[in-house]
Amino acid sequence: MTVAPTTRLQDPLITQPGKGLAKVLLLSESSRNHGALDAVLAKASILLEKAGSTEAAAEAMRAPGGPEVFLLECGDDGRQLLSWVESLTKSAADAGILPCLLLLIPQAHTELAIAGIKAGAYDFVPQPCLPDRLLAAVYRAIEYRRLRVQNDLHRYHLEQLITARTKILQNAMQQLEQSYDVTLEALGNALDLKDAETEGHSKRVTAYTLALGRAMGLSEPQLRVVGRGAFLHDIGKMAIPDAILRKPGKLTDAETAIMRTHSELGYRMVRKIPYLREAAEIVYAHQECFDGSGYPRGLMGEQIHIGARIFAVADTLDAITSNRPYRRARTITEARREVLRCAGTQFDPAIVDVFTATPDSIWLNLREGIMRDGPEFSPFSYTFGPVEVR
Repeated sequence: MTVAPTTRLQDPLITQPGKGLAKVLLLSESSRNHGALDAVLAKASILLEKAGSTEAAAEAMRAPGGPEVFLLECGDDGRQLLSWVESLTKSAADAGILPCLLLLIPQAHTELAIAGIKAGAYDFVPQPCLPDRLLAAVYRAIEYRRLRVQNDLHRYHLEQLITARTKILQNAMQQLEQSYDVTLEALGNALDLKDAETEGHSKRVTAYTLALGRAMGLSEPQLRVVGRGAFLHDIGKMAIPDAILRKPGKLTDAETAIMRTHSELGYRMVRKIPYLREAAEIVYAHQECFDGSGYPRGLMGEQIHIGARIFAVADTLDAITSNRPYRRARTITEARREVLRCAGTQFDPAIVDVFTATPDSIWLNLREGIMRDGPEFSPFSYTFGPVEVR
């Protein structure tokens, strides 16, 4: 390095960087100017280390308390400079370190210095120069590097804070959803008390719907919607007169018409609750048929919410395999046969295919779990919690 003679550091650009002894590493094609550079930096209380190769410089970079600034001194031809910059920049990126490369360039090689900056260096100093100009450039490089480190630490702590706050928010949201689901279960239990014939039906059909939805490849958010819609499908029956809902004999045409309003009544009951808005569509459409012959709107095919189409199969499974006052429960094989028979008319054929391919053990295990745990069984835990049926 060539330093013009001077006795004092007078440049107003020189400002001491933050606390702590600054450390600079020199990589040079020649050692003939090391003494002059060492003297200039020592006078400013900057520790100078030297490296004989990019490998040694990279090793020093990775060491604890390594240099903050790398001085790359270009020789007369400058052929090594760009390879040094590229090698050290790559080593720093691989190690996740933030060094600052400062180029010392003869006046005749300023175009090479510009190429070095494009390759990743921070700045360059044309040689020869006054010591105060050199030190100003070194101080700027040190301060720039320290600011980058501080910014990275600030960003890291901010990310940690955001992660922690996000986790707290997610836990709060999960607890809120769990409280919602407890409320839904209370509604379902109230309906069971009102309509003894369907006792346990809401839990069973919800568990079946969720199992079938998972087999269909629905995402967890979709399953949440489908599970809530399935569980509340008959909530509109709360508004049906007991004389009709609990009538032991056959309903008249007028009574049947009133009973059929339960889909729309249920929809009206839950649609204004924000977290049940989409689930309300399943409540509304749970009596629709794939061929358009259902009620209340005569929807067909994909006009029917996917959750309602899945529910229709699960509902039939539960109806056939449950005891009724007028008949005993039948087997899952019989239920499978009936569902297959109605594929394309009552049921979506694609959902029927998934249902018929699902082992009986899935449905048996779910049913047994509900019977075993009784009121303590939560159909939502199957999807949202750790419980899985294999």
